[in-house]
Amino acid sequence: MLNMIKASTFDEYCKHFPLEIQEKLVQLRSAINEIAPEAKEAISYGMPAYKYNGKPLVYFAAQSKHIGFYGTPSTHVAFEKELSGYKRGKGSVQFPLSSPLPISLIKKMTLFKLKELQNKAQVNP
Repeated sequence: MLNMIKASTFDEYCKHFPLEIQEKLVQLRSAINEIAPEAKEAISYGMPAYKYNGKPLVYFAAQSKHIGFYGTPSTHVAFEKELSGYKRGKGSVQFPLSSPLPISLIKKMTLFKLKELQNKAQVNP
């Protein structure tokens, strides 16, 4: 990251970046909100974070050359084939700033994690 950004809201976080990166961050936020409108938005670990029933749903962060998307390891394992063209970590993927965001894939990953959290809540109410 460019340095740990001091922000308490998405809008404060977003304003630290050039307009073209802000646009991608807003796209990402909109995709998550479309899939999980009941998720709570916050800043956690210095980046935008979404929680569902108090549990981590997804996180993301702008970097100098990419946007990091963190959907937890189980989500990344489930989408291993679709993510194979991107640089990845155990629970992270890097979407290059030089390319359009794969919004459809991001929505699918968010929905997968949302359903996983909903299923766990039903098993452990």
